Amino acid sequence: MAASQIKDEGLYYFDGAWFDSNPKMVGPATRAFWMASVVFDGARALGGLAPDLDKHSQRLIRSAEAIGLEPPVDWQTVYDLSVEGIRKLPADSVVYIRPAIYAEEGFVNPDATSANFVLAILHSPMPQFGNFTACLSTLRRPARDMAVTDAKAAALYPNSGRALREAAKRGFDNAIMLDPNGNVAEFATANLWFAKDGVAVTPAENGTFLSGITRARVRDLLQADGVEVREGAFTFDEVMDADEVFNTGNYGKVMPVTKIEDRELQPGPVARRAYDLYMDFAKGCSVL
Repeated sequence: MAASQIKDEGLYYFDGAWFDSNPKMVGPATRAFWMASVVFDGARALGGLAPDLDKHSQRLIRSAEAIGLEPPVDWQTVYDLSVEGIRKLPADSVVYIRPAIYAEEGFVNPDATSANFVLAILHSPMPQFGNFTACLSTLRRPARDMAVTDAKAAALYPNSGRALREAAKRGFDNAIMLDPNGNVAEFATANLWFAKDGVAVTPAENGTFLSGITRARVRDLLQADGVEVREGAFTFDEVMDADEVFNTGNYGKVMPVTKIEDRELQPGPVARRAYDLYMDFAKGCSVL
């Protein structure tokens, strides 16, 4: 398939073939359709640069196993197919890479051996180092014994959607969600960071939220650059008292917050440094 044949939306891989439009895969009897046995991952390719694509591919396999599926592909195949798809697109394409594994059969417990694999590589412009607003959500992340919090599972996201709708009704872009113990977990769609007196702070992994690949990368880059990073349990009051607040996630990598509840904030130097460090790191991740 030549780049000139690929539609604006991107391209897809399913059942051994590439498609230039969304392939039809499921029906009402498909287990994933009515029991949410779907896991996915998300990576970026920025003009042929694919930072941490290997780690995203590996996490997809772990997620599938966490919900009881036997992955029909290994992580290297996920990685190789993603690279193959990136190379089919124009070299300057900016895309969202979304591999997924889902169950075809089963009842409440999915048939582990019925798992299928699909890959979507979608054109998705990278936002500039912009900003967003957030409020405190009334909804919380589940405890590890209440949901498959160790997987990037589709079943976890309706609650994030509820939090976003709640925030939008109040005039905010996103929501800060607490964990079951009342400490800050993350934003509804990305990991949360704040800075105080030049120290970068983020909630420690505690099994209630997905500790992101971009989060780990930014942490390591900041530490290597001499920035102190502190991980632990933090209250919402500590976030409100911070000098700056920002997120890390696959979509925008690093995005600063300019308002939380009624407190105005400015994009700060720690967030700016984190963004610049990440983009410098990405320059060494070419797959072309």
